[in-house]
Amino acid sequence: MVVPSPNPLDRALSPLPHSPNLVFPNIGDTIRHAVPNLLEGKIIPVVLFIGLLEATGTRWALIGSLVFSLAALGRRIYLGKQASGLLILTTVGLVARTVAALATGSLFIYFLQPTIATALVALTFAGSVLMGRPLAERLMIDLCPVDDETRSHPHLRRFFSHVSIWWAFTSSVNFTVTLWVLLNYPPTTFVLVKSVLGPITTSLTLSVAFIWFRALMARSGTQVVFAKAQARPSRS
Repeated sequence: MVVPSPNPLDRALSPLPHSPNLVFPNIGDTIRHAVPNLLEGKIIPVVLFIGLLEATGTRWALIGSLVFSLAALGRRIYLGKQASGLLILTTVGLVARTVAALATGSLFIYFLQPTIATALVALTFAGSVLMGRPLAERLMIDLCPVDDETRSHPHLRRFFSHVSIWWAFTSSVNFTVTLWVLLNYPPTTFVLVKSVLGPITTSLTLSVAFIWFRALMARSGTQVVFAKAQARPSRS
């Protein structure tokens, strides 16, 4: 008799037993791990976009930053390395903006770009849970180099799935509201709502995720500890 494999979403919502403590790296190791991912996934594409925007205009700024992100993503795949969550989100957003910008020069499409990107972010988070590889986990690994034992901790993996579902939900709400405002109100109102709604949604998402994490760890009796910094050999 063949037993079907459990659905990733079912695993994310099923109860879990008590398990060992979580060990996170110290702040120094975290910074050294996070900086390269931030450079590749966020800083370089933004700097490249701004530089090309000033030098050549919007079209080549979009194309240049997109080419860099696609090349960085392709390099990771070619070398057999896992792509960072930041790089995936940046590439998804750039694809949406570039396609919309090159398709037409209308003001409506211009404002539709970030709205489409928000919808794609929601789909990416939701799809990652269904594939059993929650994107929230990748984002955490980008910034915090935990070991394999901590990464595979059942309560932490459950938390990543929950947060990915939550992030998909808040991004969907953000998309729905901004699209409704874009279709029913003048551009000035849209810009105002978008500029306020974005930070509010992000702050709410992260705040709930933090409370969720502490509640899950407390309920399961799991203690979070931080590793000590490794001593470096002194130079003679």
